[in-house]
Amino acid sequence: MPVYEYLCDDCGPFKDLRPMAECDDPQSCPHCETLAPRVLLTAPNFFCMPAEKRKAHAVNERSTHAPQTLAQYKASHGPGCGCCSTGKKKPARHMARTKSGAKSFPTARPWMISH
Repeated sequence: MPVYEYLCDDCGPFKDLRPMAECDDPQSCPHCETLAPRVLLTAPNFFCMPAEKRKAHAVNERSTHAPQTLAQYKASHGPGCGCCSTGKKKPARHMARTKSGAKSFPTARPWMISH
């Protein structure tokens, strides 16, 4: 059962453990016992969630009208991150030479006719 927050006009905010089916129903204040409506005072707690999932939620919640600046992007992608860095070099292309000195690349697109 989740914990919901309520706001009593006389006593102030309080929390209560309620079934999800009763999420929109008012709750009686534990001090003065008047009915108090449910309010959202704090953000949901994600402390039980794994760090990767919390990060995914944060990315999904980012506003689309305020994209990252280049400095923010570079700060999140350090050197050698693997997703966008050029740290990995491409393997050298195998080149062969004929007796006349012409170059040929036998591993590159063998179906293409060279010029």
